[in-house]
Amino acid sequence: MAGKKRPLVVITRKLPDPVETRMRELFDARLNVEDRPMTQPELVAAVKEADVLVPTITDHIDAALIAQAGENLKLIANFGNGVDKIDVAAAAKKGITVTNTPNVLTEDTADMTMALMLAVPRRLAEGANVLTGDKSWPGWSPTWMLGRRIWGKRLGIVGMGRIGTAVARRAKAFGLSIHYHNRHRVLPAVEDELEATYWESLDQMLARMDIISVNCPSTPATFHLLSARRLALMQPTAYLVNTARGDIIDEESLVKLIQDGKIAGAGLDVYEHEPALNNKLLKLAAKGKVVLLPHMGSATLEGRIDMGEKVIINIRAFFDGHRPPDRVLPLKT
Repeated sequence: MAGKKRPLVVITRKLPDPVETRMRELFDARLNVEDRPMTQPELVAAVKEADVLVPTITDHIDAALIAQAGENLKLIANFGNGVDKIDVAAAAKKGITVTNTPNVLTEDTADMTMALMLAVPRRLAEGANVLTGDKSWPGWSPTWMLGRRIWGKRLGIVGMGRIGTAVARRAKAFGLSIHYHNRHRVLPAVEDELEATYWESLDQMLARMDIISVNCPSTPATFHLLSARRLALMQPTAYLVNTARGDIIDEESLVKLIQDGKIAGAGLDVYEHEPALNNKLLKLAAKGKVVLLPHMGSATLEGRIDMGEKVIINIRAFFDGHRPPDRVLPLKT
């Protein structure tokens, strides 16, 4: 972009230093050094002035906000893969391109999914709390802190995309039998590699699994995909792990089923109303029924830098007159 006026790029949250430094070198980048979520009036001011908005999952870029965008705003370069909080259709109608950062967080998220899959049945959080709590550890006992083995159990993956497939590869190495439900069946070669069983019926799969892993995107079609009715199909010895999006699960129903002993437990990294947390979940965590993490499935320095590099590539491609490699199109209705 030598010789051209640098685009004004407004970044809504603090990004890793290497990413921010490179953005300052290439663009007229306005940073959020305090890492304070922008208020709605601040977002309105940003879209009125900016050439590029770089939001994150904490920002609601809805149709009302997009309607107030100035003539200069031509690109919303999302720092993140999910665009469920961006009204892509409204942006398209106003001539604003939307991009995201796919394919860089697959391995990190799959690692965290596997960690939760181990943490809940093996009671890892409970065990760690014994050593840091008020009471002293009484020592080893044959019947103390018994968990459940995951080797030989059946894992049902809801959403066999890149992350779901990466989870399946890890889980197979841990001796789990792989089952999955997806909009479309994966390639035969992938099924053969994973020795995976496809279930066209999500209901039938849920009723037969020892562990359920949620790895599908958040869309209108997946809102409460795991509804009260579907959650009730799970076995009382089964565990549920969610590192995707909180609103895919009817959280209140999940809580009640765990309280009633109809689901053994859950490992959650995402929540339906985050950052607000259901107090009932906190009580279950205190009892060792659930393991709760603060949305850190993709939180590695390497992953965040990779995301930032994707954002930069999308911005540069756009202002060099090329189609950004990670353009997001509105869903067809």
